[in-house]
Amino acid sequence: MKYIPHTPDDIRAMLDVIGVSSLEDLYAEVPEELKLHRELDIPQSKSEIEVRRIIRAMADKNRKLVPFAGAGVYDHYVPSMIPYITSRSEFSTSYTPYQAEISQGTLQYIFEYQTMMADLTGMDISNASMYDGSTATAEAMLMCVAAAKKRNKVLISATFNPRVLNVVRTYAKFHGVELVEIPAADGVTDREAITRELAAGDVAGVMVAQPNHYGIIEDFTGLADEVHAAKALLVINSIASTLAVLRSPGEWGADIACGDAQSLGIPMNFGGPHIGYLCVKSALVRKMPGRLVGETVDADGKRAFVLTMQAREQHIRREKATSNICTAQGIMCLYVAIYLSIMGRQGLVEVNEQSAGAARALREALLATGKFEEVFPGKPFLNEFALRYVGSESLETLRRRWAESGWLGGVTLDGMPNCLLFAATEQRTQEEIDAFAALV
Repeated sequence: MKYIPHTPDDIRAMLDVIGVSSLEDLYAEVPEELKLHRELDIPQSKSEIEVRRIIRAMADKNRKLVPFAGAGVYDHYVPSMIPYITSRSEFSTSYTPYQAEISQGTLQYIFEYQTMMADLTGMDISNASMYDGSTATAEAMLMCVAAAKKRNKVLISATFNPRVLNVVRTYAKFHGVELVEIPAADGVTDREAITRELAAGDVAGVMVAQPNHYGIIEDFTGLADEVHAAKALLVINSIASTLAVLRSPGEWGADIACGDAQSLGIPMNFGGPHIGYLCVKSALVRKMPGRLVGETVDADGKRAFVLTMQAREQHIRREKATSNICTAQGIMCLYVAIYLSIMGRQGLVEVNEQSAGAARALREALLATGKFEEVFPGKPFLNEFALRYVGSESLETLRRRWAESGWLGGVTLDGMPNCLLFAATEQRTQEEIDAFAALV
């Protein structure tokens, strides 16, 4: 009888077993002056109706703004089928498959997730996911060092999202990795700086972002050959949904693909939870953190799923583990797997085409006001772009007016005064774009 409090007889029986006369005796070693000696000051019990009313009043304090912002979190449409399927009892209580082979349903959707993510990134193998894009990127950095053995220098482009960079810096500091940040030149990675660092030697990996933090689609032609010639690994971090229309990390010749998959059917939900993806070439499978679900057949010859690899310290000797921060992120894997299954290849393409169209309409509308100018003229982008505000009033005043009218107006860019990063998805309409721009 779960969740039913113990009866007095239950309590008496347990006290008799451990040899004490009362519950108070369990705290005999706690000094009297530290004890409260009164009832806790908490509200009286309430009915379900009263509790719902209180929670609704709290929720109503949230300001629900329509976002023209991204920077790592995107307002893509989540088909109604996803929360319906994930709320089914066989999924809603799912967690990591500790008793693996009896968790066939959990293993199957993780296997399908891995298959689709490997296909999307153009890589050989996907693991069973990470916490978020930041930690997935940090783990990719550690993989570079582990694969290089005697080299511990990793180059990372300054065009990464600053929040991701901060996490990678923290990992590097406490793992003894020499992290060298490659500067940006006109909004893109300085390729000449990479060439100089590679020529100096001792580089284990090179990490670049696509699209980068400014929304720019970079050209990595020849980069993989240059990195591999220096016996280093190439890591490409991408926003997962964009891989439906952009050249994949595998096509660029990357060894590791990583990033955040929130854009694949996971609601924004006030910032989380997210899911990080990590996909690799087959040669690196033994360096990959986390779990790997594989397909086989059972004793009757029927399709079955197994945990092919578990490289976390919970399952194997700590000194042999690749990482101690990895999880199946079961329910998030399921969200992504269902989303990709529903949307299919053409659906993902249409999402990106509509998002790109909305972003271009937004950009043109803002530039037409005369109060914004381009930050990186001529640079290609998909659905995210940077503009500089040149209006007479302060940028803070404009953003406050947007917020008061129900709009989230872009994300400020660190170290770039009066610059905002805007984003649009298939959810934004022309009417919303016109109303947003009219407030400028």
